[in-house]
Amino acid sequence: MLGLLGGPGPDMVVRLEGLPDQQTETFISLSLFSDMACRLAKGTSLKELGTPVESYNRQVPLRPTIEGNIITGSVIHVDSYQNAITNISREFFQKVGGGRPFRIYVQSKHYVLEKINTRYNESPPGDILAIFNSIGLLEIAIRKGNAAGLLKLTTSSTVRIEFNEQEDA
Repeated sequence: MLGLLGGPGPDMVVRLEGLPDQQTETFISLSLFSDMACRLAKGTSLKELGTPVESYNRQVPLRPTIEGNIITGSVIHVDSYQNAITNISREFFQKVGGGRPFRIYVQSKHYVLEKINTRYNESPPGDILAIFNSIGLLEIAIRKGNAAGLLKLTTSSTVRIEFNEQEDA
């Protein structure tokens, strides 16, 4: 799952040991990962938490594509606030866009955005907005609303950014 965030692969992967009793745990993943995070924070080495493995299920992150002046990305996650997080990073956006004006198309050309907020409160409640989240990924949100539900966005939805052509000086 963490491989979907991108970046280099892990230095080590371990098969966790000392798993909680699945019969008594309601959210086993939450219990397991919070316990392991606490143990790591207290200085336990990764090798002490489990057995190192060479082979594991690697998830390849879906990457946005570029065609001319257009970035085509995908919604890769819908968070608990129903914001649609895309696979378009701030770095990628800036590299391709080069400071040019742009339009972000959500659900084909039904919803069009021409700016990216730095804070949610830059838009009035109920407005659709784009913002780079804390890990640098483009997020489509509705201030004080449910973007995924209202805009019918799922993890297979496409977000397209068209950059204007550079004008000759």
